[in-house]
Amino acid sequence: MIIGKQITKAYGQLQVLRGVDLHISPGEVVSIVGASGAGKSTLLHILGTLDRPDSGSLQLKDTNLQSLSDKDLAAFRNNHIGFVFQFHHLLPEFTALENVCIPAYIQKANESQTEKRAKHLLDLLGLKERFEHKPNQLSGGEQQRVAVARALINQPAVIMADEPSGNLDSDTSRELHQLFFDLRDEFKQTFVIVTHNEELAQMADRKLVMQDGVIV
Repeated sequence: MIIGKQITKAYGQLQVLRGVDLHISPGEVVSIVGASGAGKSTLLHILGTLDRPDSGSLQLKDTNLQSLSDKDLAAFRNNHIGFVFQFHHLLPEFTALENVCIPAYIQKANESQTEKRAKHLLDLLGLKERFEHKPNQLSGGEQQRVAVARALINQPAVIMADEPSGNLDSDTSRELHQLFFDLRDEFKQTFVIVTHNEELAQMADRKLVMQDGVIV
């Protein structure tokens, strides 16, 4: 699914990634852990094509991402990668259902099919009674589940999650963590998860530990 070789990234004089190699298989749940400043989020942003590496190579689904223009990279990202962040980033003026549909509408997907899939995902995530609720009418855990449904709407090859439960209480965090593995079983979904939550890190198929810009 993902092959990265000797990925480097610096911001000015600060060398954040120092030659990262990794291989992630389809349907695998991989956690990335390490101290603050180790390079976890930078690596996730590069794997998710939100940023480009200074050097090295990155391949996702047999596509060499370095060869793509910014426009083509943005289209690839919307088609093949879903994101879940610590803060849900839902649009407050739209309902849960509308928030989930937005990435598919950007792709000009069929509206009725998109809405049908969005309802199925929200139902699967225990939000059947929340279709028409706006974000301020949902709990924190419900908002994050809407964000997960939104990440899944375009049937992405991989979900990139950055501290997805960092803003939730412990019980809600456990529910969200279990949800990732249920989704992997349901859709054979690949997950790459940056987390400080040791319980989630240990649940993953593999735990990658970062230190000083490399995987150790």
